[in-house]
Amino acid sequence: MRMLLAEDETIIRLDLRGLLESNGFEVVAEAHDGEEAVALARDLEPDFVIMDVKMPRLDGIEAARRILAERQVPIVMLTAYGQDEIVDRAVEVGVFRAARARHEELVALRAETDSLAEALAARKVIERAKGLLMERESLSEQAAFVRLRKASQVSGRPLKVIAEALVATLGS
Repeated sequence: MRMLLAEDETIIRLDLRGLLESNGFEVVAEAHDGEEAVALARDLEPDFVIMDVKMPRLDGIEAARRILAERQVPIVMLTAYGQDEIVDRAVEVGVFRAARARHEELVALRAETDSLAEALAARKVIERAKGLLMERESLSEQAAFVRLRKASQVSGRPLKVIAEALVATLGS
């Protein structure tokens, strides 16, 4: 995900960049004020914008309004101020207070991705074990699978564990 980071405080901007990049995000540009953020968003078309509310030349809320007028892009606003007026202004221009819901959605997607990756890894090792049984024992694919499944049932271990053990034994 290509991100634009707009923050006038250098230390905070560097900390945010490091945090984002260490979590796999690509920071394509850094803006020091709102006007620069608008120009960079126009030129680079980032997938996501993180912007401070209080910035020189053009505040973050007005910069967000201008960016959203040109192109719909998710924008997260950062602020050290909890004033309702600031939050209301941000919501009015299209910056939504949905961080918690989005976080829960991302956590669920990450869990699903991990589950799918684990299932794919299991499927690969099971297919490899079936192939070895088919080759070594001259079995059909179905017969090799039945043998693996029976070994799993008899031992009380998951099919993946049985397949890994078989691959480790016969695959060498």
